[in-house]
Amino acid sequence: QRQLVESGGGLVQPGGSLRLSCAASGFTLGNYAVGWFRQVPGKEREGISCISSAGRTNYAESVKGRFTISRDNAQKSVFLQMNSLKPEDTAIYYCAADFKPYGACGYTDMDYWGKGTLVTVSS
Repeated sequence: QRQLVESGGGLVQPGGSLRLSCAASGFTLGNYAVGWFRQVPGKEREGISCISSAGRTNYAESVKGRFTISRDNAQKSVFLQMNSLKPEDTAIYYCAADFKPYGACGYTDMDYWGKGTLVTVSS
């Protein structure tokens, strides 16, 4: 069964850092574009960063310069390094994969979703 599992969330103080991981089970991510999304209860889910099969990246303005997305060479995991965290970054973070061997990554028509990991930024 193909699934994605997020890990690395937790409680961190403002200004701190966390590294989220998105691990694929039952398949490899080599031909998949992968995106990170976040959702605050009562608000719409937003796409914040994605990486194409070739490694091209995209960031939402709200996280640009603070977050970095990457993928490992074995194509089993994608990471989101989050620095200079702010209270407004508090949310459930999800990863999702879209089968897309070529072209830019995006935030629509994702094929697989993880169940999310909670990030809380608070003093």
